[in-house]
Order: sequence, then C-alpha cells, then structure tokens
Amino acid sequence: MPKQKVSFSALIPFLPEGSFEPVLHYIQLHKVQLTITRHRQSILGDYRHASNGAGHRISINGNLNKYSFLLTLLHELAHLFTFEHYGPRVQSHGKEWKKEFSLILAEFIEKKIFPADIEHVLLLSLKSPAASSCGDTRLLRVLKKYDAPKAGHFVVEQLPSGAAFKIKGDRVFIKGEKIRTRYKCREVATGKWYLFNGMYEVISQ
Repeated sequence: MPKQKVSFSALIPFLPEGSFEPVLHYIQLHKVQLTITRHRQSILGDYRHASNGAGHRISINGNLNKYSFLLTLLHELAHLFTFEHYGPRVQSHGKEWKKEFSLILAEFIEKKIFPADIEHVLLLSLKSPAASSCGDTRLLRVLKKYDAPKAGHFVVEQLPSGAAFKIKGDRVFIKGEKIRTRYKCREVATGKWYLFNGMYEVISQ
C-alpha cells in the first residue's frame, strides 16, 4: 500500500466502530496530517512534530487490524501531546509520554470500543504502557486474534519444537527451547542460534 494522505471519511474503514468521531476530534483540533502507508517491518506508526511551517504528521501502517490501528494512532497522538506539553527534550517513551498515552487510552477504554479481552489487557497496562504493542507480549497475543488469517503464517510459539520456519529473506530456522520469554532457534544455513519472541510471525515450512 503506497503512502497516501487520508481524507477524513477514508479513515472510517480502518477504525473500530465508535472510535471515528473522537479520533477525528483530535486530528482536526491539532491539525494533524495523517497518512496511511504500506507495511513496515520495524515500525507500526510514526510521528513527526510540527516544524518549519509544517504541521504535525502521523503515519500508520495500513495492514493493521482495526484495534491495532487505533492503538497505534493513539500511541502517536500521545507523542504529539507530549511534544506540545513538554517540548522536544524529553525521552521518546519516558514518564511524560506514558502519562499522555495512559490518559488518552483510558478515555477510549471508557467508550467501550475494544472487545473484552483487549480491554482487560489494556487496563493492566494503564499505569506503565509499553513503548509499543510489540513490546507487550500479552497485548500482542490478544491483538493477533483479530488479524485476518494468512495461509501458512504462524507465530513462533504456535510451532512445535523442532519445526522449521522461514522469515524475510528466505532464511530458514529450526525452533528450539524456550529461554525465559524467547525461543532459541538455529539458522539452517549458518548453524547460528538466534532468539525469537514467541509472537514473531513466521512462515511454516
């Protein structure tokens, strides 16, 4: 999906029911230029603060399910609020951002937009939200339930020990033992061992 500016009405299909109006309020209030972009492996969303005559800019991956999309958008809006309230010299995901994200997250939880299982995990994280949903295994696991199914795609923890799987670049690995929160996996081509998050998406061989 190419990067594109989003008209307000075009945003509706990407959001859960009941969230469009409150999201639109913040986008219009802060004059946010919102874009939806193709899948990016390393990030789900991005925020650029207003500078040199340009307004606030937020981009969100367009391949996310509706609940992941909304949470990523709230994450980036919290960066905007942090910039406006504290300026640019605070940590990206420090206590100031955690406060802003917790506040806007609580607002949307109260609107009963999220299914009960997602809401439960979000309530557990309100006091100290993770820097990304990918950093919170409980949240990532429950959000994955709402992804559209993709044939042959699994997360590492779903595969049996000894199973082969492939990642980007056609690299093939063998799943090994679990070490704390990650799985030790051996790359077939090199024999080297790597640690994989259990929720990392792979292609079964």
